[in-house]
Amino acid sequence: MALKYLLDENISPSYHSQFRTRYPELVMWVIGDPGTPPQGTLDPEILVWCEAHDFVLVTNNRRSMPVHLADHIAQGQHVPGILILNPKMSVGETLDELAFIAELALEDEYQDQIVHLPVSK
Repeated sequence: MALKYLLDENISPSYHSQFRTRYPELVMWVIGDPGTPPQGTLDPEILVWCEAHDFVLVTNNRRSMPVHLADHIAQGQHVPGILILNPKMSVGETLDELAFIAELALEDEYQDQIVHLPVSK
């Protein structure tokens, strides 16, 4: 089963729209969409939601996310994974990388980890 992604609200909406066009068989939701945490939700609450719904978080948050993940794990909780976008990659390269990861990841391969894109190079 392919990974499911939740995009941080600070990521350009073009990622979501282009991903859905290019990879309609894969799941990518955005914070603020129906059924997801509302915009403005704090990162610790987003991690709880990702754990409960089995979504990998895709974010640009390099500064505080490691602290939030460490706190989350220290409380005995887990997340399917956190992927950090690479500003040097184009939107297209990023989407191809996310599709590659979603389709080929082993179960729990990214659990409780922060992984910086790209992983395929």
